[in-house]
Amino acid sequence: MTTTTLAPMPTGSPLPAALEDRTVMIIGGSSGIGLAAGELLASVGARVVLVGRDKARLETALDHVRATPGASALGIAADGNDESAVERALDQAGQVDHVLVTAGTIAAGALLDTPREQVSEVVDGRIWGAYGVARAAAPRLPAGGSITFTSGLYLMRPVPGASASIAGIGAVEGLTRALAVELAPRRLRVNAVRYGVVDTPLARTAMELADDAAVAAAGEGLLIGRLGTAQEAASASLFLMANNLMTGTVLTVDGGQGLV
Repeated sequence: MTTTTLAPMPTGSPLPAALEDRTVMIIGGSSGIGLAAGELLASVGARVVLVGRDKARLETALDHVRATPGASALGIAADGNDESAVERALDQAGQVDHVLVTAGTIAAGALLDTPREQVSEVVDGRIWGAYGVARAAAPRLPAGGSITFTSGLYLMRPVPGASASIAGIGAVEGLTRALAVELAPRRLRVNAVRYGVVDTPLARTAMELADDAAVAAAGEGLLIGRLGTAQEAASASLFLMANNLMTGTVLTVDGGQGLV
């Protein structure tokens, strides 16, 4: 067996400012945490590529990102669960340095009342969507590039009626660690962010929070006295992208929700 000596991981500032002039593709970037990440990235001078299935929502999201002075943003309508579509989006975007995957929903249903067919699309999308993104991105990212996946607090604090989705989240965390090892020779980093409940349109719908007063009430019992904002949650992904020491890490950002 021959041994190949690899160049070390590139070094640089671990601060978000290091993302200036870098291109970040956000799959699921048309709302919630993905959109917030796009806005934050634009504010530090990154070129932002938003990928989403709904063209109308994508255009609205682009308007938000482009509201940042000097922002460079591109929108690509594509299904993030379709590996071929992700490949085409990456090629259309040109040089991409980092990929953030925020797409994914929860499939609700009690075990004994919910057949596999009813939850398979959501669960398969989360697992195989992440796998497909990694397959599409790995040959195209430069040394020092990264892939960041999304996980959730329910993996550590399960709730009834979401067993299939929670299992899918667990698979994504396992994939994160495995790919961090497998893609290390390419000097690519793979991480995940484990979010708590964050104030996003998706969370408001899922939790039936009709207005700001209901959101405030939902967060009263938490350690920080409120739900986290999408911007607070999204900032964790910028840290993981910018810091080349971070790989194989699942970073929890939950405002202490896991402790109460």
